[in-house]
Amino acid sequence: MIELPAPFIERTRRLLGADYDSFAAALDSESPVSLRLNPGKSRPTEVLGEAVPWSAQGYYLPERPAFTFDPCFHAGAYYVQEASSMFLGRVIAQYVKTPVRYLDLCAAPGGKSTDAIASLPAGSLVVSNEVIPNRAYILAENIVKWGSPYSIVTRNEAADFARLESYFDVIATDVPCSGEGMFRKDPAAIAEWSPAGVARCADRQRQILDDVWQALRPGGLLIYSTCTYNTEENEEMVLYLMNRLGATPLTVETDPAWGIAPALVPGVTAYRFMPHLTRGEGLFLAVLQKPGDADESGRNRLLDDTQGKRNKAKKGKTGTPAVPDEWRDRLAAPDRFDFTVHNDTLLAIPREYQADYRLLAQHLTLLHAGITLAVAKGRDYIPHPALALSTALDLDRAPRFEADLPTALAYLRRESIVLPGNLPRGYLLIAYHGFPLGWVKNLGNRANNLYPQEWRIRSGYTPDNLLALPVEHL
Repeated sequence: MIELPAPFIERTRRLLGADYDSFAAALDSESPVSLRLNPGKSRPTEVLGEAVPWSAQGYYLPERPAFTFDPCFHAGAYYVQEASSMFLGRVIAQYVKTPVRYLDLCAAPGGKSTDAIASLPAGSLVVSNEVIPNRAYILAENIVKWGSPYSIVTRNEAADFARLESYFDVIATDVPCSGEGMFRKDPAAIAEWSPAGVARCADRQRQILDDVWQALRPGGLLIYSTCTYNTEENEEMVLYLMNRLGATPLTVETDPAWGIAPALVPGVTAYRFMPHLTRGEGLFLAVLQKPGDADESGRNRLLDDTQGKRNKAKKGKTGTPAVPDEWRDRLAAPDRFDFTVHNDTLLAIPREYQADYRLLAQHLTLLHAGITLAVAKGRDYIPHPALALSTALDLDRAPRFEADLPTALAYLRRESIVLPGNLPRGYLLIAYHGFPLGWVKNLGNRANNLYPQEWRIRSGYTPDNLLALPVEHL
């Protein structure tokens, strides 16, 4: 039985009234297990389980498989995400109809960013940011595995985005919070909770919103969310956006059968996912619009200024080294990309966002952008994992080996693997049931495992419930 802090019980009982006992009982129940398929790599299937009603790619599973030991998980075929958080896709489907520039400000570990990539209109650019270094690298790993070339990962403070005045069409702020919605899944969240912590989080949230507001264009959307229950970090923050910043709350179409609760404060439009009412963890979400008519002039000025500085810098200089054709031709549609070399790294950036890439690189710390094709090592280029995992890779041009489950797991542990003698020498793609995992260099008598050291599976144990996910239905 979960031991909740007495001040939390007192505060939440005041909020929920007669519903509190049902709420507390729900916290003592098993957390639902759910995942969201990657539409760039997998196809929806009812075989996996019951569909999450507000998500186009979400499914509840009857039990929790050992995801760590499923090669399809490492290939980015799906993302393990609690169902309430998938409501973001519903918001995007209702309000975003044309390609946009989208910022996920507090994005680690990447669940809502991958949902945005999957849900936004094709051709949208998604910038995923995380300020804490170790979490930022986990975010970059998950974005790379998702495989979209229309993604950029940054590591910056919220205040750094104020330089990009009116640049983004949509900003999602899943702000750091007191984490009350994590109590059922994470005992550490209970131990760290306090009323003083709630107040500190609310102060920080207001500062984050003030810092990033300037980066949202007039008429743009701000999606505010937390995984907590109190009103200080939720409804009161929406009132702050309305009264201080002039934001207008918007409604989201829902079905009463889903059990989504309304806001607890009059005058606020928001959506509460409560564990005793919905099949998921705690989530608060509100959608607000910045005042003013849709206006892209601010963004255009930024992009024009960046292009002007680039043209001036190029005068009298030789160009950057050309990307060899053999690496361009690894992509299924190379004409859609501009290719560049940065610090001995070959990059492919979607052509329509080349100026955006330069602008963001000028103002922010970039951890990942577009597709990293290869990295120079001496006279050779070593293919990058991002190329193997990209949905833009031309699989017909990449010699590959289809690994069975034991071999795939050995590869993901970064162990030596044995390849058949009839395979060509050089760089080969390792795949599992058609899902690329990464590269090896086949030397004939042995193969060098090029899977990233920091991504490897560290456990040598292989559990018995690996087949709970039927790979043939992904």
